[in-house]
Amino acid sequence: MAQPSIINLYRESGALLEGHFILSSGRHSANYLQSALVLADPQRAEALGQQLATKVDAKDYDLVVSPALGGLIIGHEVARALQRPFLFTERKEGEMQLRRGFTISANARVLVVEDVITTGGSVCECMAVVREHGGLPKMVLAVVDRSPDSDDRFELPYHTLLAMNVETFAADTCPLCAQGTLPAIKPGSRGAA
Repeated sequence: MAQPSIINLYRESGALLEGHFILSSGRHSANYLQSALVLADPQRAEALGQQLATKVDAKDYDLVVSPALGGLIIGHEVARALQRPFLFTERKEGEMQLRRGFTISANARVLVVEDVITTGGSVCECMAVVREHGGLPKMVLAVVDRSPDSDDRFELPYHTLLAMNVETFAADTCPLCAQGTLPAIKPGSRGAA
């Protein structure tokens, strides 16, 4: 699936939003990609999961892990395409954790999957949890990379289906806040600190 096709999926789903948004990283942006609207359609979710799965060889991984909430559906679809088990990390009282009876075998080779990456904070937190539980993160996959020029986010190889340079701003230097015409909203799964 080519990048224009993926952008069209977001447009057709009403998932390419314009306004004044607070991203999960706490940064502000005039654009937001609400992947949940795209992934709500099982056929689209399956197609994106299969496309991401073509970027790796299933035999190189024991497990797929995603950070909740954004990575849940796409992570599950990638795991299904690769025929690998799927787990997720989630926040409890602001701290990313492995819960719900999930365990990771010692030295399990882990593929980390996310829907949208901007700063990579959720992915890094997820990888830290995987390591704490004995797993070995090997690669990161995501549907969208909102900051493709940020090569230093991960110490692992990563691949995304769509790279979009979406301008973001620190909250204290946000021109949208300075204009004061649009209130900032938090459309994501995690409120900013």
